[in-house]
Parts: sequence; structure tokens; C-alpha cells
Amino acid sequence: MSSKISDKDKTDWENFLAKEDRLPDKDLKKSKRIFPSQIKCDLHGYSLDTANDKIKELINHAYNIGIKKILIVTGKGLRSDNEKNPYISKDLSILKNSVPNYIKSNIELMELVQEIKEADVNDGGSGAFYIFLKEKIIK
Repeated sequence: MSSKISDKDKTDWENFLAKEDRLPDKDLKKSKRIFPSQIKCDLHGYSLDTANDKIKELINHAYNIGIKKILIVTGKGLRSDNEKNPYISKDLSILKNSVPNYIKSNIELMELVQEIKEADVNDGGSGAFYIFLKEKIIK
């Protein structure tokens, strides 16, 4: 390989440097973050308190980054041992019922929530529900 630079290469290089146009910065395209339009959270195996804490955190996070829809999978509660304990509510201790009640009773969360409704069959049916969030107000 020759260590000399040809006159043509020098001319091409000088012409390139003299141009006003610049090559597009490919790194700028990579910096654009794409957020999902929906997040999913599976609460199987969570205790009631842990599930409520997780839901509060998730709703606040989703609202802040502009996500409009959250899919919460709770299960149907068919294998719950709550029927054996007479001191526990059969309905309110099952996550599919208690988590939406927690959200509805929390004024702070309800300011962010537009609607809560049962999920479509392909997303879990009666063992899951959607949380639709309001548009974030930028002050």
C-alpha cells in the first residue's frame, strides 16, 4: 500500500471540507426514545399490600411518561385460600376485586385515572382489568 495520497484524493477531501452540507448524525436518531402505549403488570403471587403499593407506583410512573393504558393481570382468585378464614372478606381480599377498590378509594390516584374496566378475553378477561389514564397536564 502506498503512503502517498493521490492528487484526486486530496481534491476530493478539500471539496468535502468546503461543502456547507454535513452528514446526518446517526446518533441523534438513536436518542429518540420510543415508549410503549401500554404497560402490563402481573400481580399473581402478590400480597394485598404489596399489590396496592405496586399499583400506586405503576400508575404514577405511567402517567408521568405519557402511557395511556395499563393492563393489570390479577387472576380470577379461584385458588384463593380465603374461604377457609372467616375473618377475611371473600371478595375484598381477592386482588381482582381489592385492587380496583383501592384505586377508586385513593383520591390521588383517581385524579390520574380516567376509567377502570374489565380486560378483553384475549388479555385475561375477568382475571385482568385495564386502567385508562388521563392526559398529563403540563404546567
